Amino acid sequence: DKKITGKIEFRNVSFAYPSNPDRLVLKNVSFTIQPGQSLALVGPSGSGKSTVVALLERFDPLEGDIYIDDVLVHNYEINHLRSQIGLVSQMPLLFDSSITDNIRGGLTNKTKEEIEHAAKLANAHEFITNTLEKGYNTNVGELGGKLSGVQRIAIARAMLLGPSVLLLDEATSALDTKSEQEVQEALDKIKEQIKQTTVTIAHRLSTIQNSTKILVLVDGEIVEQGSHQELLRANGVYAILCQSQKLLEEKQTMHKQTSQDREQSLIDMANPHMSSDRLVGNFPHVVPNEQYQD
Repeated sequence: DKKITGKIEFRNVSFAYPSNPDRLVLKNVSFTIQPGQSLALVGPSGSGKSTVVALLERFDPLEGDIYIDDVLVHNYEINHLRSQIGLVSQMPLLFDSSITDNIRGGLTNKTKEEIEHAAKLANAHEFITNTLEKGYNTNVGELGGKLSGVQRIAIARAMLLGPSVLLLDEATSALDTKSEQEVQEALDKIKEQIKQTTVTIAHRLSTIQNSTKILVLVDGEIVEQGSHQELLRANGVYAILCQSQKLLEEKQTMHKQTSQDREQSLIDMANPHMSSDRLVGNFPHVVPNEQYQD
């Protein structure tokens, strides 16, 4: 029952789900990641990324072998293995109970100080203490639409576990840009402070550029692997994905700027003599027009 260090190796792994045994969702996948390194999985929907994560939680492959610390994964007692692997998914499962209970999970021996330390790692402590009247006693049902708060609580729960391996399955994909930034800052801080092995499935490629290794999966096969810079130089699938995502983000930014310009024009037309600094409070993204300054 010793603590694992987090070395992960897939050797010629193929997998099909029992519900559809004739369709291989992973085909002859091989890679190695050393303790403390970060691995990112990218590729279109249905390419097999989430299956890699599921196999690390001890699903059994159809063919090939999976090793953690050079031990076959199915030789680990399942509860021992899962006690050392933290998972944060797109829609984390929280209990209808207090934030403290949700961070603690089943770890009843953890102290208040340990829970707060985990929350600080997850950039959740200030959110809990400064914006929630009941603080850590707040029921998670009262968080309403604060999805970034929910995600940070899920990250804190994973951190309290003290995992050797952290699995992030599109942990920020359900969030808006601001909330995603808050959660991503927490994840970046964790990677700096705690040298655990991290496996990330990311929909926004800008969040995984510093990964030790990036695997590009298409239809269950690894078509490219390397660092961000290596894959850009290869000018293959990853470079195309990066370019298309960059163009999409630029298009969204241009659309937002056009909307803001239109809004400013309407303000100026409706209030040609009003000092625009009186309007900025209602439209915080509108830049005051010098011509109308008092």
